[in-house]
Amino acid sequence: MLANEDIQHILLTRTPALTGRYEFLSFRNAAGGRAWLSAIREKAQSAAEVMASVEKDKRWVTVAFTWNGLRALGVDEESLATFPEEFKQGMVARAEMLGDTGENHPDNWVGGLASPDLHAIAILFARDAAERARCLTEHDQLVAVCEGVEVLSTLDLEATPPFDYAHDHFGYRDRLSQPVIEGTGEVPTPGTGAPLKAGEFILGYPDEDGPPANLPQPEILSRNGSYMAYRCLQEHVGRFRDFLREHGKTHEEQELIAAKLMGRWRSGAPLTLAPEKDDPALGADLQRNNDFNYKEMDPHGYAVPLGSHMRRMNPRDTAANMNRRRMIRRGATYGPHLPEDAPQDGVERGIAAFVICASLIRQFEFAQNVWANDRNFHELGNERDPIIGTQDGTLEYKIPKRPIRKKITGLPAFTTVRGGAYFFLPGIKALRYLATLGDVR
Repeated sequence: MLANEDIQHILLTRTPALTGRYEFLSFRNAAGGRAWLSAIREKAQSAAEVMASVEKDKRWVTVAFTWNGLRALGVDEESLATFPEEFKQGMVARAEMLGDTGENHPDNWVGGLASPDLHAIAILFARDAAERARCLTEHDQLVAVCEGVEVLSTLDLEATPPFDYAHDHFGYRDRLSQPVIEGTGEVPTPGTGAPLKAGEFILGYPDEDGPPANLPQPEILSRNGSYMAYRCLQEHVGRFRDFLREHGKTHEEQELIAAKLMGRWRSGAPLTLAPEKDDPALGADLQRNNDFNYKEMDPHGYAVPLGSHMRRMNPRDTAANMNRRRMIRRGATYGPHLPEDAPQDGVERGIAAFVICASLIRQFEFAQNVWANDRNFHELGNERDPIIGTQDGTLEYKIPKRPIRKKITGLPAFTTVRGGAYFFLPGIKALRYLATLGDVR
């Protein structure tokens, strides 16, 4: 059984938020940091709480820390040393391996996210703008009375219209292919795969390889916790639309190219099941829109190109050890919607997401290094992920087709990394433990 009452809600639940804010914090004073945590942890809900009250709640709060942040709160060196090396080093130190080069390099990140002074994040998801404003006033008042607690930066979140389903600024339907965790009671939709062991995502439980091992110490600190890789990706919507117009003469051709880059039509309908034209009813049907494989249904990529974003980030039955590579994704869009007929306006917009996993190196870093940025993924030779891979204008994208494949050369970057960090997501009891570190025991 999962200890839902001790797991922060973001790990197991999605909330009906239309707005929110990420606040990135620094603790110049350990006592001040713990005072802030003592107050904010009362508002951080467990998965059990959110499951019971999500329909009436208006705001949902999550708290997580960098390795430097745990030290700033007063975690001792012996305990800090038990955390995995990639978390201790942080995302900035691992930039080259992650493909964060050129425009994506941490030197270009904003909001202080590349600074060792980034210690914590407070994640607010709110049902509406009024609730967000109320929460922000409350948090400002809290920070003001906690000595040495500073807000490095903030990022306001806004859902992208239309609001009847989640999608990014490029228009692609989101939240379509998530793993199911054993013990949640959730029933996998067709094609999603069997439920995975909880230890793939939550510390302290058996994973697909067996009993939990090498947990950070003391156990109260790590049990029911996890790791989050934060990625803020600016989406260059005008550039994306220009690219589609350049390579497609008609609206139908442009939509097909957009689908070939992603592996799905923007409605969410997978090309494997709808190779010739969009099928919005299929895209919206959770019982059908994941029910496919690649090895038998599309081995050569005639429907879904071998290098498409979807095929790279979830190779399904064409990759080994997939049960140990899956990840949970949470997040939201930021910035205003750019209407279809509007020119590029110079305003930044994008997606700010968290990849949640028990092993940053085995799950997130593998996906970034091998799936997103390996030029020879599926023996493609000179490609990276067309949506999130590092593009410098020299790479290509191949669309298999009989009798002659289409090859696009000089693929532009449709996204740019604007910031990132590795966070530890403690359980509810661990938040209490961290808040009382300085107390006389």
